[in-house]
Amino acid sequence: MRFHADLHIHSKYSRACSKDSDLAHLTRWARHKGVTLMGTGDFTHPSWFGLLREGLVPAEPGLFRLRDDLDREVARTLPSSVASAPVRFMLTVEVSTVYRRGGRTRKLHHLINVPGFEEAEALNRELGKIADLGSDGRPTLGLDSRDLLEITLNSGEGSYLVPAHVWTPWFGVFGSKSGFDTVEECYGDLSEHIFALETGLSSDPEMNRRVSALDGYRLVSYSDAHSPPRIGRETTVLDTDLDYFAVLRALRTGEGYEGTVEFFPEEGRYHLDGHRKCGVRLEPEETRRLGGICPVCGRPLTVGVLSRVEDLADRPAGVRPAGDTSVSEGLVPLPEIVGEILDVGPTSKKVVGEVDRLVAALGPELRILQETPVGDLESRLPRLGEAIGRLRRGEVISDPGFDGEYGVIRLFAPGEQEAPTLFDTSALKNGLKDRHVG
Repeated sequence: MRFHADLHIHSKYSRACSKDSDLAHLTRWARHKGVTLMGTGDFTHPSWFGLLREGLVPAEPGLFRLRDDLDREVARTLPSSVASAPVRFMLTVEVSTVYRRGGRTRKLHHLINVPGFEEAEALNRELGKIADLGSDGRPTLGLDSRDLLEITLNSGEGSYLVPAHVWTPWFGVFGSKSGFDTVEECYGDLSEHIFALETGLSSDPEMNRRVSALDGYRLVSYSDAHSPPRIGRETTVLDTDLDYFAVLRALRTGEGYEGTVEFFPEEGRYHLDGHRKCGVRLEPEETRRLGGICPVCGRPLTVGVLSRVEDLADRPAGVRPAGDTSVSEGLVPLPEIVGEILDVGPTSKKVVGEVDRLVAALGPELRILQETPVGDLESRLPRLGEAIGRLRRGEVISDPGFDGEYGVIRLFAPGEQEAPTLFDTSALKNGLKDRHVG
């Protein structure tokens, strides 16, 4: 069974997350987007753990589904095109560790997955000895990353840890501010138990492949959704049984791992270097020329993902490791595309209504973006077929993100939509920026 998995999300109990991030809304939006396997997020939080116990029932081995009465209520809010799509949950949590190692403060985020409530309870008991788990859905622990991995492995057979958004400056294992240069340096004698890495919104597998030391890891992508509409902005594509242990085998061995759906990395918040408050955004070579110092305020720049990849890269872009047949596909969320066409914001009522009509007619958003014939799209909304055709060909215009500021991906050049010949894309192609600069 081929399906999309999104195993990095947050509940309403995480700071700065939507109050709608509950099981019903997560299920509804998973169907709307076309995501089959969802993470629960935040299972260490006592209140959310109780709601998970109450609202989920066992499904396939290691997976859960929404309770029948709750599921019927969700189905009533959706069009028939997506109302009955299967959605399964895996027990997941993101954990933050803050500690001193090698004379530096390390601040790292990790994704933990467990196959059942018994294993989750065992993990919660141990982590509860270290921190107040009720303070935040993403707990912060004064614990070495290696020791968190040990506690995870000891919680039960099948429990595993994936380093989160590995290149993010502040909280990634390879981050410029508080990370390491290798997985082994971070996780020590237990590093052999790390077999997958989350690329994060500001990088993609193509960038990661420039570092040959990462060849042995499955590169996964998830949304890190802080609200239900963000579900599925990045996913990992699997072709396995819908089963926790089948997913685990795919990530360990690569068999059944198909690839990822990606943000264009320029849209991520930390793709380039800079200082947001100073209005300074820099390419890696400019940062090196300035010695990593902001030319406006004279303080150290926030060195982004592209620079950090280049620091550790030992081969050029475009090299594929032997035997790697996975595919990564860059997508732009459908509301952003419709918003660009209608010249309004992606969360406006006009866009929401139009996207809902498209989903009712054509199926979930990911199917629309990846599979629906462009002619069918054009008949539903003028310019949509052209926009998604360009997206599928990678013909995008990027305004890269930096220092916590999201980038912008556009499909039409300024004024192009008013041009007499909409389908002449030569102007767009001539104005394209290279996706991976430097």
